[in-house]
This record gives sequence, C-alpha cells and structure tokens, in this order.
Amino acid sequence: MDQTQSTKESFASNAAGLAKFRDLDQRGKIMAEYIWIDAEGNTRSKSRTLDEKAEGQYKPEELPIWNFDGSSTGQAPGEDSDVYLKPVAVYPDPFRPPNNILVLAECWDADGTPNKYNHRHECAKLMELHAKHEPWFGLEQEYTLLDMNDRPYGWPQNGYPAPQGPYYCGVGAGKVVQRDIVEAHYRACLYAGIKISGTNAEVMPAQWEFQVGPCVGIEMGDQLWLARFLLHRVAEEFAAKVSVDPKPIPGDWNGAGLHSNFSTAAMREEGGMKYIEAAIKKLEGRHKEHIAVYGEGNEKRLTGRHETGAIDTFTYGVANRGASIRIPRECAAKGYGYFEDRRPASNADPYSITGIIMETCFGAIDDDAVEA
Repeated sequence: MDQTQSTKESFASNAAGLAKFRDLDQRGKIMAEYIWIDAEGNTRSKSRTLDEKAEGQYKPEELPIWNFDGSSTGQAPGEDSDVYLKPVAVYPDPFRPPNNILVLAECWDADGTPNKYNHRHECAKLMELHAKHEPWFGLEQEYTLLDMNDRPYGWPQNGYPAPQGPYYCGVGAGKVVQRDIVEAHYRACLYAGIKISGTNAEVMPAQWEFQVGPCVGIEMGDQLWLARFLLHRVAEEFAAKVSVDPKPIPGDWNGAGLHSNFSTAAMREEGGMKYIEAAIKKLEGRHKEHIAVYGEGNEKRLTGRHETGAIDTFTYGVANRGASIRIPRECAAKGYGYFEDRRPASNADPYSITGIIMETCFGAIDDDAVEA
C-alpha cells in the first residue's frame, strides 16, 4: 500500500462510523469542550460533562473553572504544572449539536495571575479602558492547506504548480483544492455564532482566506481564535493540516497574513478621515513595537514584494496593497470609514494585534494621561 495513502487513512476521522452515535440520548447531560491557546500559539481542548440547563445556554460565569497539565503544553514547569481554565465565551458546538457547547477559556496560574501566554487578559483591559471609542475590528485570516507530508494540497510531489495568477478567487479543477474543507468550516462558524463575513481562494494555490468581523473590542480576538479552532477541527475530518506559516513556500509565492481592519465611531462618521490619518501617524511612530508582536517569521513575508510592504519601513496609501497601511479607495472618496493594517502575519495572536492598536491609538493602561 502507498505510504502516503496509509498515513492519510490513519489520520482521517471516521465520520460515517460516528454518525450512528450522534442521536443517542445524553440523559440530561451535555458535553462542554474547553478550548485554550498554548505556548506555541496553537489551540488545545478537552471535554467535560455538565448538567443540561433547563432553559438557554450556559454563560461563562456559570461554568466551572477547570485545569490542565501545563507542563505538557509548554505553559508551566513539571513541578508546578496546574494551569487553570477560566471560561470567557461560550458557543454552540457544530460538531456535537444541538445542545453541547464550546467554551473558550483564559489560562491562569495557581498564584492568581494570568499565565504568561494569556494575551487576552491585557487586551480585555485595554478594550474596557477605551470602550467609549467603540472600536470595530475585522480580521482576514489567510492559511494554507497541507497534506500529511506537509506539502500544499494539489501541488506536484516533485515540482511546482503553474505560476500564480489563476488561483485567486479561482473556480474549477486545477485552480482550487479542498473547497469542501472551506465550505464545511464556513457552515461550522455560522452555526457557532461566529461573525464570519466571507471566504475566498487566495493567490497561492492551496491557500485560502476567511474574514471575521466587524466585531467590537475583545470579541474580535475571541471569535478569531474560535474560528481557528473550528478550521483545525474541520480539517481533521479530511486528514488535512492547516498552516498559518507566513511564508510556507519560499520563492515567488505569496505569503500569508492576518490583515487587520480597524475603525472607531469617530472614524466612521462624516469627517472621520482626520481621525484615520491621526491614528496612522501614531502607528508610524511605533512601527517596531507593532512588528514585534505581529507574528513569528514575518520577515520572510514582509519583503516589499507579493503585496507587502518592507518590514523595516512604514508606508501608507490609498488602495495600495504594497503599503503597511491601506486606506480603501471608497473610504478616501467618502472622507470616512476605516483603514487596514497589512503588517500582521497569519500566525499572529489577534489579542496582541487588537491590543497594541488600541494602546498606540489611545494610550497604555498605566499611562498617566490616557487620550480622551
């Protein structure tokens, strides 16, 4: 038997075999899948049984705090390995409908402080501090689908596909691959209540993108992480890997980003362009600080080619996809709207992205004077 096929069969889920158990009576119980982010920026999860509520869905504050072995996820030493899971958001589970739930949780240490890899905690404080600005975010998550040999799906085993050109928003065999994964993920997000706003094939073959938003404040990071979890779970069914490497294939191929769209109430109103320009000026002054939290390996992607700006230079422009910041032409014409930060890599933490944008535009938590 071909080794590649054998490996794929070993990792693919047996959805048909599982189906006959899905309708079994759970006898007043539900399954809660607790989800968290580990030291490497991956999602982890485990399940526990809870009593089914008589009415409605559980709220985060109604759910029990749980724990896990942090020494096995790179989040704690073996001699003090317990890390606590504090629920922060609850969603319907599309893999176990109708009453089971997904629980997004923050990681906390035993001494009552946020775990060092818990980037949500500080982000939430920034969002609360600056809530009066009514920040809206929309993130564009690019990713690459790989086979079990870490080769992009549909690529020749000993070569490369035809050059880029026909693949972006492509339709038809030979132009796109694994659309079934994309469609399944889209529907799973909608069922779970994720504000997924669209999806499309990207410039490099086997590369796709989905968009989430607009979301207000901390909801942006929560929803993007949950959407990432759902994507990996859907891909399990097809024995596919999801890569968020910002430059999965070297050479004349596009990288993968997490383009971040941002606006405030003032920016969205007539005359808002002056607030957009003021924010961009502040972003320019902290370019290095932003790059530091905009993803690992981003230097391979931000080269000034393939629709990116250079990593060591800050630029902005109208409809310019080769700039650090793009102002959509429609917004420039109207004089208000939003801007797009094109610097974040596909593997960046959305809490870090949205948090530093708020900090740069409106002030840090410990600043003596926070901008009104």
